[in-house]
Formats: sequence, structure tokens, C-alpha cells
Amino acid sequence: MSDYILEMNHITKEFSGVKALDDVNLKVKKGEIHAICGENGAGKSTLMNVLSGVYPFGTYEGDILYKGEHCKFHNLRDSEAKGIVIIHQELALSPLLSVAENVFIGNEQTSMKGVIDWTATRRRAVEMLAKVGLEHEDVNVPVNSLGVGKQQLIEIAKALAKKVELLILDEPTAALNDEESRKLLDIMLQLKEHGITCIIISHKLNEIEYVSDSVTIIRDGHTIETLVKGVDDYSEDRVIKAMVGREMTNRYPVREGVTVGDVIFEVNNWNVFHPDDEHRQILKDINIRVRSGEVVGLAGLMGAGRTEFAMSLFGRSYGQKISGTVKINGKEVKLKTVKDAINAKLAYISEDRKTYGLNLIGDIKENMTIAARPKYFSKNGVINANDEIVAAQEYKKRINVKANSINQVVGALSGGNQQKVVVAKWMMTQPDVLIMDEPTRGIDVGAKYEIYCVINELAKSGKAVIVISSELPEIIGTCDRVYVINEGEIAGELTKEEVTQEKIMQCIMAHQRKGDEDGNE
Repeated sequence: MSDYILEMNHITKEFSGVKALDDVNLKVKKGEIHAICGENGAGKSTLMNVLSGVYPFGTYEGDILYKGEHCKFHNLRDSEAKGIVIIHQELALSPLLSVAENVFIGNEQTSMKGVIDWTATRRRAVEMLAKVGLEHEDVNVPVNSLGVGKQQLIEIAKALAKKVELLILDEPTAALNDEESRKLLDIMLQLKEHGITCIIISHKLNEIEYVSDSVTIIRDGHTIETLVKGVDDYSEDRVIKAMVGREMTNRYPVREGVTVGDVIFEVNNWNVFHPDDEHRQILKDINIRVRSGEVVGLAGLMGAGRTEFAMSLFGRSYGQKISGTVKINGKEVKLKTVKDAINAKLAYISEDRKTYGLNLIGDIKENMTIAARPKYFSKNGVINANDEIVAAQEYKKRINVKANSINQVVGALSGGNQQKVVVAKWMMTQPDVLIMDEPTRGIDVGAKYEIYCVINELAKSGKAVIVISSELPEIIGTCDRVYVINEGEIAGELTKEEVTQEKIMQCIMAHQRKGDEDGNE
């Protein structure tokens, strides 16, 4: 019998005459964790949708052999009946149902008469949650009351309840912090010990190196190669070279021809209270300055207040009892609404592009131009469609959005290309100050490089750019100066020459010690 639990041979899949997959081959050994790597739009998720029956047999060419048997899956139920379960990047939980109901949704625990047995449902839900490290979780609470990390683990518990043998995880840690990510990866290693085979799609190369036994690289719809841990060079640089087709000796482009000028963005004594609790202060006496042509980073741990700070500035999108002053180009501005912020030439790229950044059922053109439409693409309330088309075409080319046309629906684009559309949308408003919150979250190395090039371009044109990122190497690689935020306060300020990961953590720890000492007085 073959060592391989899965073989996908010569898979070709087309959309409107464009080949998303072209003669792709994949072999996965039983009991291993197999990673699939590639740039956004390379075809990774498409391949897994072919395997799981999301794209049914007959809509693609090629063969699927699972446990030595030719498979012709017409839907998800067919693949799940064989023990293949896919967990998509967008969680498939019903937010208002309880944890127990979600674990067995579509797989209900019924009595002899077909009626749901709620006692058995809750008991078995507790058993499934224990397998993913959530043994103390209340199975009766609505699933939307839990954090994203726990929801991701509930998706795995849901898969285990279906007697999974091959578990596919598509970008499982994209929305998780480092601690939650490591917990999820460790659970994958535990599943491996119990004989469950896993396929993981991820852009986080350090995670792939940590958890996987082998990695298959896909580029532009073609299989490039498969690397095996302990046999081949398994380093990040080696995987990147296969992903992008070239060596990336410098992941952060050099910023050249930039002149740092006067302070054009200034925030003084900024205080913000929690939107639901007027007595709970979230931000306390924040003071920052950014010069034209300068890229300034906001570093800190998850929950430090960086996003809350950005959103409270951008038209008071977060918080209450907000006080303090904001100056743009030396003039104090009142930013009481998002419209005020845009008119004052302040733009904010949210960390959550799907909820706050895009209309997923709208096309590229509409998404790119909508924020700039009142000022630049309409007159007396009448939209100039031709100007919109010209501008959208220009920006699509300028920041390399990979799509058939500007009329393509944004929801059909890869994560990296969606992010580029959000960046274009705010660049079109011609801001003097641009706040970018986690600008490269969930996108691949090549797309990250292109976003960094855009940051450099903005700095070169004299804009003030603020970058919020949980990836400290990104902060160090892109920023001229860094403010460290901890527990809603500025914990320190570091120059380009001073900033290291160690220095950032030292600022945070020193601030926490100071807070503990103040609290004990």
C-alpha cells in the first residue's frame, strides 16, 4: 500500500478562460503535516477547494486519489464522509448559536426518532473541546462571545467531531496573536501524534518551519517543488526563493530620495475612554509628532491601545470622552466624524480590511474611488464615471493589483490584492497623513514587498506615514522612528539607530514595572 494518504495528479482549474491551476501535483504522506506555500493568488486555496468538493468533480481536470481510491467529490458532504475536513480562513461558525450547537452544526446528535439530543450534544461538545485544550470552556455561551483564537480551536473541535482523518487549515493563524498561534500549532502537532494528517496553508514561514514535515510551493498556478524537512534546505530564504522565483536578499526596499521636513502631524495630550464604560480609560496623555517624509511606527503588545488610538483619531471611530488636540500642517483640526478626517487629509487603513476596508460584493473600481468620490470624482452631486475608470486603471497598474479588470468583484481577489485595493482607496483621497494598521496582515512575502514600496513612495512624496504592526521586524525594517505603546501610554521613543526587538521589549517591560510600582504606592 502507498505511503501517501492523498495524491492529486495533473489538476487544472479554469475561471472564465483563466487557468488558476495548471497541471498541479500534490502528494501528502499519512500522518504528516504538509504545508502549502505560495504568493497571494498562486492557487493554494483553489487547490484545496478542488480537493474538498467546493469545486465539484467535472469542473476541473485531473485525478484525486485518497487512501488509494479515485474520488469524485461533488460537495463538502462527500469529502467529509471520507474524513476530509477543510477549515477556511473565514470561520464558518454561526455567531449567535452556542458553542455546543456550533461544534455539531450539520452533524447533529439525534435520538432514534431524529430529534436532537441536547444532553448528548453538550456532553460530546465538552469531549471535543477537551481535545483542543478548551476543557474549561462553557459550551452553552454564544460563540461570538469568545475571541478569534478560541473560535479557531472550536472549528478544529467541530472537525474532530466529524471523525476527521485529513484536516485542511487555510491560513489558520492569520487573525491570531503570537500566543494563540503557537497554541494552535501545538494542537496540530498533538493531532499528528494521534494519526491525523494535516495540510496547512500559511504565509507565516516561521510557523511552517516549526510545524510542518514537508512543504509544497505553488507559483502562478503551477507546482514548483516539494521540500522535505531533514532532507532539503528548509530555511525561510529557500522557501521565499521558490515562492517568488528569485532571491529576496532584502525584504524591505531601501528608501531613497526622501527629504524629512517639518512636523505636519501632531497629537497632544490625547485621552480616550472605553466606548461602553466611561470610567475605563483606554488611552492616557498620548503625544506624538510625525514629519513630512517620515515613516513612524507604533509598536506594542496586543491590546496595548495602538488600534484604539488610530481609530479614535480617525473621526472618533472609537471611544468616548475624547480630549486632546490634533494639528495637521500646523493648524488645529476638529475630527468629529470620518468625513472631517478625510477633509483634513487624514486617512486610516484598518487592520480588518473585510469589515471596515472593503465592500466585498462591489468591484475594484467602486472600492478604490468611493472615499475620494465626493471631492475628486463628482460635481454638484453627479459622479464622473469616466474619471473614476481612468483613476482606477492607473492605480491598479501603479500598485500591481492582480485582477482581470477593474470590474472584478473584490471578494474574489486574494488577500494581498484586496489589501492593495484598500491602500489605493486611501491614496486616492490624497492624504497628507496616512495611518496604516497591520498593512501586511495575511499577505505573502512578495505582496508585502510591494506594500513597503508604496510606503516608501508616500514618504518620498512628502506624506507623513504611521505604521502599526505586530511584526517587530516589519516595524524595524520600514520605520524611521518608533513610539512604543503599552497599556494605553507612550512607553518610549526609539530612533532608527536605536530600535531593535530587544529595545522595544525593554521599553514595554520598564513601563510595566513603573506601572506596578505606581500601583503599589
